[in-house]
Amino acid sequence: MSAKAWTLLATVLASSIVFLDSTVVNVALPRIGREVPSTLFGVLEGQSYVYTGYLLSLSALLILAGALTDHHGRRRMFVLGLGGFGLTSVLCGLAPNMELLVAFRLMQGAAGALLVPGSLALIRSTFEGEEQGRAFGVWAGASAGTTIVGPFVGGILVDTISWRAAFLINVPLIALALYAALVHVRESRDASAGGRFDWLGALVAALAVGGLSFGAIYGEQRAWRDPAALVALGLGALAALALPVLMARSRSPLVPLELFRSRNFSVTNLSTLLIYGALYVTFYYLALFQQGTLGYTAAAAGLAGIPGGLLLTFLSTRFGALAGRHGPRLFMSAGPALMALGILWFARVPASSAPWKFAPGDPATYAPPVGYLVDFLPGQLLFGLGLAMMVAPLTSCLMMSVPGRFAGVASAVNNAISRVGPQLAGAVIFIAITSSFYTGFAARLPGTDTSTPAFRREYAPLTVPQCERCDDPEAKRIGIARSESTSAFALAMVVGAGMLAAGAAVNAVGIRDPARD
Repeated sequence: MSAKAWTLLATVLASSIVFLDSTVVNVALPRIGREVPSTLFGVLEGQSYVYTGYLLSLSALLILAGALTDHHGRRRMFVLGLGGFGLTSVLCGLAPNMELLVAFRLMQGAAGALLVPGSLALIRSTFEGEEQGRAFGVWAGASAGTTIVGPFVGGILVDTISWRAAFLINVPLIALALYAALVHVRESRDASAGGRFDWLGALVAALAVGGLSFGAIYGEQRAWRDPAALVALGLGALAALALPVLMARSRSPLVPLELFRSRNFSVTNLSTLLIYGALYVTFYYLALFQQGTLGYTAAAAGLAGIPGGLLLTFLSTRFGALAGRHGPRLFMSAGPALMALGILWFARVPASSAPWKFAPGDPATYAPPVGYLVDFLPGQLLFGLGLAMMVAPLTSCLMMSVPGRFAGVASAVNNAISRVGPQLAGAVIFIAITSSFYTGFAARLPGTDTSTPAFRREYAPLTVPQCERCDDPEAKRIGIARSESTSAFALAMVVGAGMLAAGAAVNAVGIRDPARD
């Protein structure tokens, strides 16, 4: 293999592992809750911290990690991130209690923050032209592939070995990436970097991203009844407003404001906020609706998303190469538009759609029902095609919009936005669908107080109680819950489609192909 091939392998493995650990652990959470002792956390609380702690530290430290990558050397920080991620994966896999597991997950997220911007910066410094677009396509397709197979791999490991295997599986992959990075990847850095590192800017950036992410996640978890969520959002917003002022006054700013003088860089980040916010709507609420309202099994819900995911995996490289040859604007505009059409197809799914109760070992369940083939498959194909058309060109456009010496911090800014956007969008849509569900329920069953904690524990949006032998009043309430959950889901899909359409419009108007600059 050539040095370029080894570089691509190392970067793909590293970023894939980071994405894998944000999905594969999900299927291990029930087992972790049952088997890992805790003195400080309840079961659900501990499970939540294992998942969100990783995402929060990863998101909050991305911009700092990207700046360190440019300042101290991309290969050096990349190797440090790999070593840290490997070590913390072992610590997570051996954690004796929930408190240490949460702490190790926070450390794992911090190590992961060095890998995503470092991966893209190394690709940017190694490849050029159409070859670079193809490399970004491979990176995007591999990342998508790990997201798709992650829950299945995790389920197999948890069921056949232990929940600890979901963490320890990282070790051989990291070992291979470390070998490739140490032996074959060449060093690169911002040659103009000098003077003191902007640690104050790093702190403010971490407060901005971490505060907004934590506030949105915690607020949704607590149904916006805990003022701590609003305080975190407020602090995050203040830090975000203060950051450009601080950057303008610093001699060596963490995020050079000259990056935003690039039209393509600014437009790409704005569309990222909209498009990745909409992705949250699709991936999260679609799975919740299929299982909680329609009665899909977990395996069936996972299999239902594979057709669209396969399009992303196998077509990303092709669209990346085409964007490198013809420019990214067409693909960055048409892709989100197709995704919006796919989501709008989901919005028409009726409450009576037949569930796909996939059960391995039962031949009768292998074939999906007509409900899936009509109600979900067309939308999945449109969505997957649009996503494949958009991801690699967007990444390539971002990385080519700034000088190579800023590759690490530019990638980090975009990755931070892609993680904050879904949390903020999810918080807004959670409020919208919750209001829609309980308002509709109360209107259809007068005299019902839908605001009491007891009622909301029994009936929640998109999660319909199961009852085989119900009396008539209970059956009526369940029927109303299913109908209103379907309406709330449709509202979420319409909002998501609107965000995607807005992202497509932003790209169509704002992006300039390199040949036209």
